[in-house]
Amino acid sequence: MPDQPARPDPVQPADADALLLARKLLALGHAALAWVDPDTGAPGISRIAFARDPEAGLLTLVSGLAPHYRALRDRPDCALMLGEVGPTGDPLSHPRLMIRARAAFVAPDDPARPGIRSRWLQRNPKATVYIDLPDFAFVRLAPTSALLNGGFARAFHISPDDL
Repeated sequence: MPDQPARPDPVQPADADALLLARKLLALGHAALAWVDPDTGAPGISRIAFARDPEAGLLTLVSGLAPHYRALRDRPDCALMLGEVGPTGDPLSHPRLMIRARAAFVAPDDPARPGIRSRWLQRNPKATVYIDLPDFAFVRLAPTSALLNGGFARAFHISPDDL
């Protein structure tokens, strides 16, 4: 069988409008987090509170009771999905941002933690109830790649530096 010519990548490099949409999705305050169970290798998914912190980067706050806590500690590769389905139309026509990332826990004695904590509480004041419990930890989510699906025929590669 003769070699088939390579199909062009239908995903375009991000333009200014795509970057603006990606940043809007990053501001939602929540995401779906995909992780791998360290015991079974099976995939798992959790809804998380999420923030794009101006100093710490992409960030979440995780309870030690959550299954993704240990999963991220043992296998830091993960993925995020950010987006909202609108009230009408096909759910697949609404924008969404998929991010592959590596998780890194912020140590309790990390000098950056007090600033992270303060900024987190500005965005999530109800977290005051649990943020200082000993089983909670901040987790930085360092992006390795991202794909923005902005709707039909509007897909863009987003550089980790642009997140």
